[in-house]
Amino acid sequence: MTTYQTMSFHLETERLILRPWAESDAPAFCALLAERGKGTPEVERIRTAIAEFLATTENTGIALLPIQRREEGDFIGYCGLIIGRATLGEPEIAYELFQHAHGRGYATEAAGAVVTAAAATGRKRLWSTVGTWNTPSLRVLEKLGFERDRVSTEENGEVYWLTRSLP
Repeated sequence: MTTYQTMSFHLETERLILRPWAESDAPAFCALLAERGKGTPEVERIRTAIAEFLATTENTGIALLPIQRREEGDFIGYCGLIIGRATLGEPEIAYELFQHAHGRGYATEAAGAVVTAAAATGRKRLWSTVGTWNTPSLRVLEKLGFERDRVSTEENGEVYWLTRSLP
């Protein structure tokens, strides 16, 4: 069995800081999830989810990390590695940002830092799954060198599976 290094849980870019979750992130995370248009989750439920993220990180050595802008210090979303539809050896990269943060290169910047962190763990490949309708997210992944592998149909519609070799 291949063993991997633990992913770095503190990543910094020119404009962003990705760091471990804190309970104090719950209200902002609720607001981000509310932008999906399916109601606002209860803060208590999100605090539980944050505790689960931290436990999963402890067990897997990979993490989904909050993104904050360096200058403003505000929470603008999350980015990181998850098992998702993939495996621990070849995890998925996932990200979501507040709509007000779209179109400024933050997703590309954060995801680029996560790809570098993933390569440092010794992994050889990453996956991503994105709704075929999500053109901005597909552009981010293509900028980072992800290539389309296949399309699957799921309950919410068609999903592209993309992959990227590391490093």
